[in-house]
Amino acid sequence: MHISKDNLKGKLIAAVLLLAWMVVIFVFSAMPAEVSDEKSRLIVNILEALGLNTEGTLADLANHLVRKSAHFIEYALLYLLALNLMRYYFTFNKAFLISLAVVFLYACTDEFHQLFVPGRAGRFSDVMIDTAGGFTTMVLTKVVAIFKKK
Repeated sequence: MHISKDNLKGKLIAAVLLLAWMVVIFVFSAMPAEVSDEKSRLIVNILEALGLNTEGTLADLANHLVRKSAHFIEYALLYLLALNLMRYYFTFNKAFLISLAVVFLYACTDEFHQLFVPGRAGRFSDVMIDTAGGFTTMVLTKVVAIFKKK
């Protein structure tokens, strides 16, 4: 079986991008709770600069939403990068499901990793939010693929 240089280059780039994003997620997860919380507060500060009152309960809610949205988005991107690599090895339908499995399994390992980070906790609810990011992206990608065929 002959593999073209372009195909090999595409696989390599896809693999490097996927692994690089996994490292980014790992680095974010390795931040102690205080550091991670400070980064989330940046968004709350932007909301305040826009004139929104974010004191008290609203600030806590905004911070929580920012943190959970970040989980969702970072794993949505992980799904796309996994799909970009898996499409070289599997049919498109299999690549969709395998990419979702990658998201779920990496989310599990990420939450396990957080058990060892000061102030952080591994939560299955976060695994579900992460997986929801991947699942939503899978559905959207599938819909786009269907419309492209028409």
